[in-house]
Amino acid sequence: MQDLKKYNQPVPRYTSYPTVPFWEPESFTIKAYEKTLQSAYWESSKEVSIYIHLPFCESLCTYCACNTRITKNHQVEGPYIDHLLKEWELYLEKLPEKPLIREIHLGGGTPTFFAPENLNRLLSGIIEKASLSKEFQMSFEGHPANTTSKHLETLHELGFDRVSFGIQDFDLDVQKLINRMQSFEQVKAITEKAREIGYTSVNYDVVYGLPGQTIESVQNTLNQIIQLRPERIAYYSYAHVPSMRPAQKSYEQHLPDEDNKWRFMQLGKEAFTQAGYQEVGMDHYVLPGDELLEARKNGELHRNFMGYTPFTSKLLIGLGVSSISDSWSGFAQNEKNIPKYYEQIERGELPIIKGHIHTKQDLFFRKHILNLMCDFETTWHESEFMEHCVALNYKLLDQLQEEGLISYNEIGMKVLPAGREVIRVICTALDARMSKADREPQFSKAV
Repeated sequence: MQDLKKYNQPVPRYTSYPTVPFWEPESFTIKAYEKTLQSAYWESSKEVSIYIHLPFCESLCTYCACNTRITKNHQVEGPYIDHLLKEWELYLEKLPEKPLIREIHLGGGTPTFFAPENLNRLLSGIIEKASLSKEFQMSFEGHPANTTSKHLETLHELGFDRVSFGIQDFDLDVQKLINRMQSFEQVKAITEKAREIGYTSVNYDVVYGLPGQTIESVQNTLNQIIQLRPERIAYYSYAHVPSMRPAQKSYEQHLPDEDNKWRFMQLGKEAFTQAGYQEVGMDHYVLPGDELLEARKNGELHRNFMGYTPFTSKLLIGLGVSSISDSWSGFAQNEKNIPKYYEQIERGELPIIKGHIHTKQDLFFRKHILNLMCDFETTWHESEFMEHCVALNYKLLDQLQEEGLISYNEIGMKVLPAGREVIRVICTALDARMSKADREPQFSKAV
């Protein structure tokens, strides 16, 4: 573990490639993006995944790096849903035929800020304009302190059977520092209610490296999580970027040092493994029998802006402020300001403010970085390697190989067990845009 600490550098999380700071918005056009949208539609057999960003929260969680709007005024729900439905109609006009919905995910913000009847209106309006794939999946993110039985029942009746609760930490002192309050009893009750209603998969998001955390407090949180036995656990490293999120400055003196943060990571891995969970990709643990394990075994595990999924989607449509759409050959991000988002939609325009159209080299490295993030290995044709190898970071690759973290040659690369903890750093060796950049955007540290 000590030797790996030198790799604890600011690097991307690689939810996409190229990462957003290295997009080329100056050469992006809506027309070019719409062309990739239609190509992806046919390549995915008319199936689309839909991410819906619901940005409202009643209070600010100071650790959070998401695009949120803090308000206690629930009158904002209706107009926002109206514009989401109009945005969906604008996308439907761009698609050649009626799409098949493969996946819907509600993210935030706090989706359960919205009243159940408003969520029903939103989702019914989305679904009625399309058809559902035979193997559709629907999931949402819920705050344990405000997700009600009615939320769970309403969404389950619409087809939702997966829910992710943001736990972060059970320690009261940590919760006060990050302004995220929910008790163990609340989490236990809402988890049990979800299972009673018929949800087949409950995920907990847990964060290590938060202010006020200690070895003892982290161990206690891990023990409580294992006691509730969620089907999935996402165990994330806290991203400290105060220049981008000023609220994080309020507790900098309470942050754990680097040695403790590495120990927290190890504690989680040990606790989950001993409890019978299996590691999938980066930061994720699942119980035996989970479909993500089967997907990994079959080489079908995929990762996009919504996280890991058991199937590859070539077309992801993001609805709502700041959402990112992915047509595999291009990215497009929505306006982040709600009034401006409304204005664009009312003009009959897709509310896109920037994007990126992939080059041939982008697609090559995107594929192989994705393979590493999902399967910890990738292979390529030697001719492809010869065409793009000039962009590889050979200094880093050779160093990683000498230290027993990876093995690579002209036909592929494999991340060895010792290298999995620094997978984000390993991926930078295949990040052609990062290696040739004349600027260094701010990322969180690898651990």
